[in-house]
Amino acid sequence: MALYGFSLNPCLESVEVCQFNVNLSTTLIRPRCLRFNRKPACSLRRNLHGVRCSSVSKSVSSKESQGNDSVSKTASPGEEEPGHVTRFEMSDFMVLDRVSVGLAGRADEVIFEAIVKDSSSPLYNSRVVLRQLTSAQAQRRGRRAIEVLKKLVGRRILYHSYSMQVYGYVTSHKSGSHSSFTLVHGYHGSFSLRHWLQQPNWLPTLEATLALDEESVRRVGDDSVGGPAVSRQLRLTRILMRDLLIGVNYLHCHGIAHTELRLENVHISPIDRHIKVGILGNAADFYENGPSGSALDSKVNRRQMMIAFDMRCVGFMMAKMVLSELMDPSIFTKFKHFLMMGNDPSCLREFLLPILTRNSATGNVGLQILDRNWGAGWNLLSLLLTVKGSKRISCLDALRHPFLCGPRWRVVPSMDIIRWGLGSTAVRITEEYIYRKAQRGRLAHFIELMEMLNPHSRPKNWLEFLPGKWRLLYSTGRHIGLTLRQPPVRVLIGNTYLTIERTSKSNTSLLVTSEIGFTIMVGHDWPHDKRGIKGKLQVNSSSRLRAGKRLYLNEAAMEGFSLGQSNSEKFITEKLSSRKWRKVIPFTELPSNLPVAKLLPDNVEITMTLDDTLEQGVNAANIVQEIRTQVPPEMFELSNIVCGTYVDSRMLVLRGVNGSALIFTRSCRDEKLQVTK
Repeated sequence: MALYGFSLNPCLESVEVCQFNVNLSTTLIRPRCLRFNRKPACSLRRNLHGVRCSSVSKSVSSKESQGNDSVSKTASPGEEEPGHVTRFEMSDFMVLDRVSVGLAGRADEVIFEAIVKDSSSPLYNSRVVLRQLTSAQAQRRGRRAIEVLKKLVGRRILYHSYSMQVYGYVTSHKSGSHSSFTLVHGYHGSFSLRHWLQQPNWLPTLEATLALDEESVRRVGDDSVGGPAVSRQLRLTRILMRDLLIGVNYLHCHGIAHTELRLENVHISPIDRHIKVGILGNAADFYENGPSGSALDSKVNRRQMMIAFDMRCVGFMMAKMVLSELMDPSIFTKFKHFLMMGNDPSCLREFLLPILTRNSATGNVGLQILDRNWGAGWNLLSLLLTVKGSKRISCLDALRHPFLCGPRWRVVPSMDIIRWGLGSTAVRITEEYIYRKAQRGRLAHFIELMEMLNPHSRPKNWLEFLPGKWRLLYSTGRHIGLTLRQPPVRVLIGNTYLTIERTSKSNTSLLVTSEIGFTIMVGHDWPHDKRGIKGKLQVNSSSRLRAGKRLYLNEAAMEGFSLGQSNSEKFITEKLSSRKWRKVIPFTELPSNLPVAKLLPDNVEITMTLDDTLEQGVNAANIVQEIRTQVPPEMFELSNIVCGTYVDSRMLVLRGVNGSALIFTRSCRDEKLQVTK
């Protein structure tokens, strides 16, 4: 990548640029080609041949500026000459007869591709983009892009690597009409990142464009190339996301927010194989008049808000890169509306799962990528899209996230990542729906570990996270189906939800509703034909939240009883003594008790609704009895729920009176937003 119009650091007396006149399509100038020498300032001006530099632009004589008029033209009267850029004339270009599809502009922009034909210009024979800005607002964006360049001149190499290069402008004054303004910027391929992802064979084509080899993938902590499609796309996503975050972090470090990060504004240069974050025409400053002043707090809030906005845009880009279904405008609209309604992004997987498993339960590549490494991808996505801007992850923290670090990099996970991983693994096991003894024991082990790592033990914390709609995933209690029984009525249980609402913000009273969906199958071919009369059973109860403790009975307390220690407790004891889990679990032995949130239920009300009338001979009492047989008793009799042992923004664990655990995941409260199959 050529460094045109390279700016000097005022403390350096000279700079030497290797092969300054270069063809962008064939030659790459890497940063190591730059050598800084202590030479007189006059020799520097002779070597750069009229390239305007910030440290010497004011000292250039009028004769020098006239002699170098082919590159840096004189500004029109009344017009301020911007620094670090070149003022061109239209005669300096040969306009091409086509425009690449990836250069689509706004309604007030006219796009041309051109070749620089001025032999004295360092851009000679290079392809550039002429963006003619027709409206006054568009021209302000163009001048803003040039103004931002002045602030980024301190670290120009990073600017060239991660931002679309602005070379200069073309302007003219016409009598009786507005002046025309055309921005001249770099050409970085015919496709934007959105167009790349829309290609049918985008993965191998983009791999070839980036020339991925073992050396190039080491910068993301990987040591291999090729492999299954999931591994290849994950590796490519890491490369693109890390490049994007480095570029955005470069802007944030200079007090600038991009504000227009979209797939359409991001290009991949085939020359230096870096992502270019687009023209900075709408870039906003963190501090309008510097970081000092009387309103320092408001300026800090402004900076935080702008960084959070950029990171939210990065989250949208990552979601589209991994999940191709979001390229559909209708699905992406629901996706954005889901977040705008205040739903927690930690339950994005629950929201998108129906559409991701539409064609195959496990064959979706994006789902497999985000599920890898204990669901690390979903965790990063939720941190990028979290509702509160103050809790949104920064660029540097995102670069350290396990999802963007390959297997060669050892990343010490935080406690939040460990909790997320335990919950994600438990969810994956429940989705397999093969509840053999080994799986049941494994699920009980993970639930026990989650309870020990419960981040919210006080009732006031539960009042913050508990309200919402939760879908039942699994119960460690009994599991009774239809296969080996001959019930009077065949009932197929659907989704079971637990909805919790606060009756008042001034007290701890809760309204708990258990909602059980089911289908009454009336035909004899029910194993193959699941159609029937759909219904819904609701159990309403009021409850109060109190602080409590869960006791763990040790061997001394159990002396005289023949129950012995459960398999789950044996597993936990082994984990606590192992070296691997010693750094994770803050206990050296099985504790005698753990703090929990105690639920005190009150009156219970049961209602059942059906979508159609029952056939003759089908008794409603038999339907209710069959539902009670298949559903965990805690969901039918809410008074059996005695305490909550784990809660966060995504997972919930409740314990019944008989000791069985019910694990839930947060669901979308508005059924209209759900993406159905």
